[in-house]
Amino acid sequence: MSHAEEAVDAAGHPNVRKVVAALEAAGHPTTVTVLPERAHTAALAAEAQGVEVGAIANSLVFTLDGEPVLIMTSGVHRVDTALVGRELGGRLKQASADVVRASTGQPIGGVAPLGHPSPVRTFVDRALEQYPRIWAAAGHPNTVFDTNYQQLLRLTGGRAIEVC
Repeated sequence: MSHAEEAVDAAGHPNVRKVVAALEAAGHPTTVTVLPERAHTAALAAEAQGVEVGAIANSLVFTLDGEPVLIMTSGVHRVDTALVGRELGGRLKQASADVVRASTGQPIGGVAPLGHPSPVRTFVDRALEQYPRIWAAAGHPNTVFDTNYQQLLRLTGGRAIEVC
């Protein structure tokens, strides 16, 4: 499948439809943007949107003492697993691709902050608050949606934390 065909297919992808349904159910007014190329990194997503890398809200799945957790982090940050683990009171480890898929129903590179099969405990990087508009994946590597920090906390039921 070509990049153009993949982008068109992304708009109707079941994961994207679940994210859109979750956004609508939450009363979040937004439109999912389909990118012409896969944006599986914050740098690629920022370039495609013409925004700062820091305004990209990466959805990263970890395990905290074996339980999957989602950490929404600014695209310019790497999660300090020791620091965050201490703050959360457990051992934080990067999740395997299988755990990511099982807990979110979405592939690495396209994990959205919502639209998962069941709720995933979520933490949100305080650094995202400095951006009036932030972008998160919408369930597929070719898709993003825009929101802001307060809305992201509300949509995810997330807790604000320092990640690095």
